[in-house]
Amino acid sequence: MCYMKNMLFMVTAAISLSLLSCKGSEKAVEQRWSEKMAVSEMTRFPELWMIENASKPKWSYTFGLVAKSMIEVWKETGNQQYFDYAKGYADSLITMDGSIKTYSMDSYNIDHISPGKILFDLYAETGDLRYKKAIDTLYTQSLTHPRTSEGGFWHKRKYPHQMWLDGIYMASPFLAQYAATFSEPDLYDDVVHQVTLIDAHTFDEESGLFFHGWDESRQQAWADKETGTSPGFWSRSMGWYGAAIVDLLDHLPENHPGRDSLLGITERLASGIKKYQDPTTGVWYQVTDQGDREGNYLESSGSALFVYFLAKALNNNYIDESYREVALNGFEGIIHNFIKSEEDGSYTITNCCAVAGLGGNGITGHPRDGSFKYYISEPVIENDPKSTGSFILAALEIEKLKESIK
Repeated sequence: MCYMKNMLFMVTAAISLSLLSCKGSEKAVEQRWSEKMAVSEMTRFPELWMIENASKPKWSYTFGLVAKSMIEVWKETGNQQYFDYAKGYADSLITMDGSIKTYSMDSYNIDHISPGKILFDLYAETGDLRYKKAIDTLYTQSLTHPRTSEGGFWHKRKYPHQMWLDGIYMASPFLAQYAATFSEPDLYDDVVHQVTLIDAHTFDEESGLFFHGWDESRQQAWADKETGTSPGFWSRSMGWYGAAIVDLLDHLPENHPGRDSLLGITERLASGIKKYQDPTTGVWYQVTDQGDREGNYLESSGSALFVYFLAKALNNNYIDESYREVALNGFEGIIHNFIKSEEDGSYTITNCCAVAGLGGNGITGHPRDGSFKYYISEPVIENDPKSTGSFILAALEIEKLKESIK
């Protein structure tokens, strides 16, 4: 039934997109990129769990990101089909007793907490206790998740003593929303601590950027023996970090003593992003600070996350108006450099780094050592959920930003 409803919606939406593309509708097209990409994603994948050409549903942050973007489009438009699309993903995995298929707490993978962010809206909208039970399961993981000596979450059990910028996005907004929704005020302190701890260990004063990861033990091959940091600056990792901060600030009380620290980090990150924006295209390189180096390329997921972070920070008055042009130019750069129209009326986003991490070997066999050569060695693909989901979120915030100018 859900499949048929989605198909009917997509046929209707495709007709609407075609009409919007006609002559004289340029203003409407510009204002609705969030829906255009959302409909495109639903056209490509009639069920959300099919993303990445998956053969069966799995609990993953990439699927959760797209589901979250659909929930946000639903909130802005009131169109139930976006909500149902996200709900369909959750229902393909959450059983009648509230357990989550394919999820294993014992792996202590911080990425697995992130998809739980959609469950707050599903629970609030439906009252279905399955979603509450699943939320509680993910919260329970945080209680026993391995930590560094200073209390920072390990990225995964198999990556001991390590914190990655990515990991802040995966857990902190969820925990902040849990604290706000279920009246757990003591949890806010831990949420803030995760953000400030990784800031203390990864921020580089000279560049104004943040290193991708930090190994407290200094045992990893990629870790600097004095600082424990990885050697390079990867745009998407900093994009995750920025998105985490502006998202968790939605739930952190105005009077929390750690709020000013987070706003200070927001300003420093925004300044670094502005410094390395490509002046010609308006977007950002895969390796943020080495745009003139052979092999580096303009990358869409990091660029979309940067725009999302900047636009949302502007919309909430976390940063000053000097960043407005950076955000707007960044979004226009994404449209001109990464978006292409397809014959069926849908839109494709290009230039996405398929995956990157630290430790072991990458898809192409290059050691995941945080080096320039590693970051440019991973495959570059189209319509990856890390780009589509981030783009939809960025478009929503840009649309709000443009409305505020009128």
